[in-house]
Amino acid sequence: MSRSDRLLRLLNALRVLPGPVTAERLAGETEVSLRTLYRDIASLRASGALIDGAPGLGYTLTEDPALPPQSFDRIELEALVLGLGDVRQRGDPQMARAADSALAKIAATLPQRLQRQVLHATHMVHRHQAQVQQVPDLSVIRAACWDERALDISNRDAQGAPSERRIHPIAIVYLDTGIGVLAFCCLRQDFRKFRVARIVSVQPTRESFRPNRARLLRQYLADLSGEDSRRSGPRWVERNRDARSRS
Repeated sequence: MSRSDRLLRLLNALRVLPGPVTAERLAGETEVSLRTLYRDIASLRASGALIDGAPGLGYTLTEDPALPPQSFDRIELEALVLGLGDVRQRGDPQMARAADSALAKIAATLPQRLQRQVLHATHMVHRHQAQVQQVPDLSVIRAACWDERALDISNRDAQGAPSERRIHPIAIVYLDTGIGVLAFCCLRQDFRKFRVARIVSVQPTRESFRPNRARLLRQYLADLSGEDSRRSGPRWVERNRDARSRS
């Protein structure tokens, strides 16, 4: 790990973890020795970060030089906390960590009175249903959406019948009934939503569909608008197949 990457990881740990954070905890988070950690804290302080604390007492980031001051009113902060709380509950582990990190970065730039509001927001999210098991890791699918690269997936339908598909992933869709992957199915030559819970395996490929992701998404949304009057619910891959899939 380069020195710059190490310092960024340390800065982010100070943002996210409730202070004061012990040197041992910070060293574990950044995977360095205590001696290196103390040098890195000194480097961050020299670059403008205000870090309170000392060995044996723990450390707290009181002013973050990497982030510009932010101006939010109280209801905007409530909206941010509520939205990120929903992401934390519904998202896969990578997305949940990103929500925590984003909120910590926002809070680090706020006046102290607004920081307290972030910690004790009046709006919150609670879902009774258990967290859906993420199979496979959504980070692979997310990266394929960003990079516009095809995926080879093994999928099972509602009856457990297996199938192999090559897909062009467009988006990850969060619904009350679960998480799905919106994709263009190369086998069916049509749009499908694949339930994440029924994807057995996923394999990245080198095949690129760039720059078609935005066009495919616009096409899907246009098709969806035209079918709203005939559709009673989301079309998952194992149902509502068109005539071509039955032929």
